[in-house]
Parts: sequence; C-alpha cells; structure tokens
Amino acid sequence: MLELRGGGASCFPQLLVGVYVGLALVAAIIALLAFYQLIRIHSRNSQLGWTRQKVFHLMIGSSNMGYFIYFVLTLFATCKGWPCWSNSCGFILMAFPKILFFAAFLLLLSFWVDLCHQANDEDDEDEDSSSQEALLDKNSNKSSSSKTDTHRKCFPLRFHHIGSRQKIVMLVTVLVFVIMLACAVIIWIGMGNYSVDSALVTRVYVDFFSITILLLGGALACYGLLLCLKMSKVRSERASSEMWKVSGLAVVSVICFTSSSFVALLTDIPMLYHWPQHPIKVVYTSLLLILYYFIGMWF
Repeated sequence: MLELRGGGASCFPQLLVGVYVGLALVAAIIALLAFYQLIRIHSRNSQLGWTRQKVFHLMIGSSNMGYFIYFVLTLFATCKGWPCWSNSCGFILMAFPKILFFAAFLLLLSFWVDLCHQANDEDDEDEDSSSQEALLDKNSNKSSSSKTDTHRKCFPLRFHHIGSRQKIVMLVTVLVFVIMLACAVIIWIGMGNYSVDSALVTRVYVDFFSITILLLGGALACYGLLLCLKMSKVRSERASSEMWKVSGLAVVSVICFTSSSFVALLTDIPMLYHWPQHPIKVVYTSLLLILYYFIGMWF
C-alpha cells in the first residue's frame, strides 16, 4: 500500500490513500474511455462537425481528467502542506470538474427537451437523425461555395449557429463558472484577512451547487419520463430499446445526483482538508468519499 509521509509521520491513513488512489484510477479509465469514444465517433462522422454527442463525451472525459488531477494532487498537497491547497487552489480543482460534469448532463437535458417539444411535423423525420443531431445547426443553403465549406471545416464553432437551448446551457455553465471564480477570489483574499470566513464561502458554494445538481436530476427524471411516454407510442424494436436506455439513465441520474448532493449538504466531504486518524472515523470518511464520488458521479 502506498504510504505518503510528511515530517516523518504518516500524513494520510492507509485506507484513505487506497480510496484516493482507487478513485484516481477510475477517473483516469473513464476519461480514456470517453476520449476514445469521442475519437471513434468523430472518425465515423467527421463531416457532421461537433454534435451534442461529441461534446458530451468531451465534457465527460475532461471532467474525469480533472478529477484524476484533483485526487492525485490531494495526496501530495496534504502531505507537503501546500498553504494554497486548503484555500483557493484546492477549491478550484475541486469545483472545476464538477462544473464540466454538470454542463455535460445539462446538455443531455437540452437534447431530451428538444425531443419532447419538437413540432408534430418533425415526427416523420428519419429516426437516425435524432442521435446524430448537430450541436451547431447546419446552414440550410446548399449553394454555398467551396470557400465557405473550407472555412467551416477550419472553424466549426460558430456561435450564431448554436440552438437556443444550447445557448441556455452555455449561459448557465458560464454563470456557475463565474460564481465559482468569484468564490475562489474571496477565499484567496480571506487567506490574509481574518474578517473573511473562507470556510463559510466554500460552504455556501457547495450548498448552492448541490441544490443545482438536485434540480438537474429532477429535470432529467421528468423529461426522461415524458420521453419514455412519447417513445412508448412508437411500435418498433428500436424505440423500445431507446426507451429502456432513457429510463435507465434517468433513474441512475436521480440516484447518483441525489446521493452526491445529500452527502455535500449534510457533511463536509467536499471541503475536507484535515483527515481523521481514528480508525472508525477513517472508515466513515472513506465510505462517504466513495458515496460522493464513485456512486454520486460515476455509477
């Protein structure tokens, strides 16, 4: 078992070291799988540009890579006594992967909303078009010159082609990111100013983000149910298979988001920088870490 030591004594209980190493490995594996899936999808459909499916895998991979970096640095920062880690640096590395994870499932929600509220005259479209729906709406003018096509290949991200619901996803994500940065600045200022309670600022942000995750889980459950009811009216094996996928993802999302949010709201696990040494408390903390990260984010 890896044992990190600082000042001649063990700075991390072995069980917690094992939990963090395990979480880091899981995060790295999921990140690699997400990036591999992204490359595979893009190689098959490179002409479609950046679809929601590709952006979703990119966000999941980036989020888990951020988790991997956070778990590894937590072990070393705690034992080396990095002063910045228990303040703004650790806070940013803890919060940033969660924002990417939140944005990924917010993007998934926007896709489900589009499917539930699409116009009746679009119901006769090809079934395969829904899974390949582009994040960036394509130009309907088919008489475009070759120069314009070359420009699109070089610069596939054109903001005025983004759908209205995707703009909302971007706006909400940027808003949460700005709030996170504002809290990080306040925490950094609080390092040398005792009138600023950095722990309270972190607590407020964690509670705010946990409630946001709960709302996202509830929205996914509602629109997942609506989408399943809509697909149940279509008599085909494909629709039946997709219905089970949607219902399963909705149920798992509710379980994961609820467990993660309640751990964050009721405990100090997300902002825990001083680790217990008592065996019972170590086991309790390890179980909460697994519930918060493994069950709450990856199950």
